[in-house]
Amino acid sequence: MGKSETKLAIFDTFKTKDEELTGEAQRQRAIIGILASDANAAERTRTGISQKMAKKQGIPWKNIYSGIFRDLDEILLPMEIAEEDGRLPLLRGPKALQEKGIPYYHLTKKGVLIALSISDIKNREKLLKELFSKSESGEKEFEKILSSLLENSPKFAYSIFQKYVKAFCDNKIKELLPFDLTKLRDISDESLAIQKEILVAFVKLSKQEKEDAIKFLDKIT
Repeated sequence: MGKSETKLAIFDTFKTKDEELTGEAQRQRAIIGILASDANAAERTRTGISQKMAKKQGIPWKNIYSGIFRDLDEILLPMEIAEEDGRLPLLRGPKALQEKGIPYYHLTKKGVLIALSISDIKNREKLLKELFSKSESGEKEFEKILSSLLENSPKFAYSIFQKYVKAFCDNKIKELLPFDLTKLRDISDESLAIQKEILVAFVKLSKQEKEDAIKFLDKIT
């Protein structure tokens, strides 16, 4: 895939290693993951995010602070993926900073939608409920079917979010919101077409044929 044209880099891979995410992609995914979690306010400041990520990587947090600062201030905040959620009082340092406090962040509705497309984020069921709790009337039609798919076929359901957000990162969808999966209709995606073909065919199979098909797939997956 290489580098996307949008600033959001969560699906960017190396040109020579198409399966390996770039450092920027991994960093942005980690920031979104922390903001999507139940992290406390202190862990959602720039410093808190840096320390949390650095601890996981076993490196000094100051080594990655500038990258995280840039991702937040130049990408996630201007694109309205994250926003300020409040400020923590600062006990030391310049008086002006003490009065202003240190900002901490949370995901916007757009950010929650993006988090749903990242496979290693843990609490995606909770995020889905949060997304639809903020949904407009036009978005409600997708809630029932996606909730049902999540119960019965979670990997397929989350792959739809991944395709939707990736299409945005690849400039094939202009805006993520309002959430409208019909935007995918104009995008050529062979895997979605195959999944649809299988689903339609499976419904038409007899009970025995369905059992045989499942046995066959069990042998190859």
